[in-house]
Amino acid sequence: MIMDKNCVIKTENLQKEYRLGVIGSGTLRRDLQSWYAKKRGKPDPNTRIGAEAHEKGDTFLALDGLDIEIFRGERVGIIGANGAGKSTFLKLLSRITAPTGGNIAYRGRIASMLEVGTGFHGELTGRENIYLNGAILGMKRSEVDSKIDDIIAFSECEQFIDTPVKRYSSGMFVKLAFAVASHLDAEIMIMDEVLAVGDMKFQRKCIAKMRELAIDENRTVLYVSHNMSTIQELCSRCIVLEHGKKVFDGDVDEAIKLYLGGENDNFTSYEYVDDKYKEPVKRNDVCLKKVKLSGRTSNVYIGDEPLNLELEWENLADIPSLSFRLEVLDARRNPVTSFVIEDFYSGKKGERASRRFSINISQLANGAFRTRYVFYNRKSDDAPFEDIENAAGLAVRKRTEDNHKRRWARSWGSVYLGDIKLVDE
Repeated sequence: MIMDKNCVIKTENLQKEYRLGVIGSGTLRRDLQSWYAKKRGKPDPNTRIGAEAHEKGDTFLALDGLDIEIFRGERVGIIGANGAGKSTFLKLLSRITAPTGGNIAYRGRIASMLEVGTGFHGELTGRENIYLNGAILGMKRSEVDSKIDDIIAFSECEQFIDTPVKRYSSGMFVKLAFAVASHLDAEIMIMDEVLAVGDMKFQRKCIAKMRELAIDENRTVLYVSHNMSTIQELCSRCIVLEHGKKVFDGDVDEAIKLYLGGENDNFTSYEYVDDKYKEPVKRNDVCLKKVKLSGRTSNVYIGDEPLNLELEWENLADIPSLSFRLEVLDARRNPVTSFVIEDFYSGKKGERASRRFSINISQLANGAFRTRYVFYNRKSDDAPFEDIENAAGLAVRKRTEDNHKRRWARSWGSVYLGDIKLVDE
């Protein structure tokens, strides 16, 4: 298999197949019982009650023709639903199991954390396990000696470092294991959801360390997680797996959006029929009928283009003073900002009305956003505002013209407030 000089991991048509059900019942006598029962057309006497029966030869394809290239210094996130093949892929890379078909090639030593306690011997102390892991990676004792103080300090387990690790909590396991993996000389780090066990402060410390290793020491990081915040914070590239196949490989935000199942980016009009698209509300004095991005065939906005929104609704009660709030959310449904207009309409029950709004979205950074529409009403000047309708909205994509020859990183935020002005040299 031919690899680019900067490529550290390459797979071609990688496949992993598993046989379903229990293979063998544990003893020759039971296997003969099962064989004889099947030959006579009788139920297997050794099958567990309630267990699903599988015919001999039933298989499950955990990975199906995976072609991936990963280069030196990349921080690659791997996401997908449970059963997509993420952990199987990492186990193949770590040589815990062998592929059924295809090829894997890699350059450099691999340090992997696939589950809490992987690679540790329970009877050995934390200090002894550090030396054990170094030996597994082919390091000399003197090399481990030069790093052990840094490893212990990073792990925050100084008080327990000479205690057998079988007495460690899961959080302590993760802290020590990550400290070992990040400080010993491995060119490739593989992490499978293990940081979810640690506390939030240590998670952020680990993410910062992985980013530092990739940027400063040109190491490669493969990170599997269901926490999209950590994927977005750490990774420079993201792969989405589905039923053992690669369905996306590229931009992190696009991958997260695909994984979360965001709305179709191409629609420009949305009909609200029979309350089908409305979210649950306390009161329904307004029924939103139609939403449209006025005068557009695309929902992509470039530069300073305003968002021209047209709403049509029906009054289900008398509306003395209607106000409207457009909420903007990111792909993970976290609030980004809101636009508000108050006391713009009043009407009687049964009336159907429509209004057009021009909204300045120039300060939104590049990316995909969701919108949400909130109508609220005030019965009198002294009464508080009350939400009367919340509705899901259209998806909007914002792209900023690259005047400065730079690409806005989503980790910088979702709002662009302009450049810094130098006032004194």
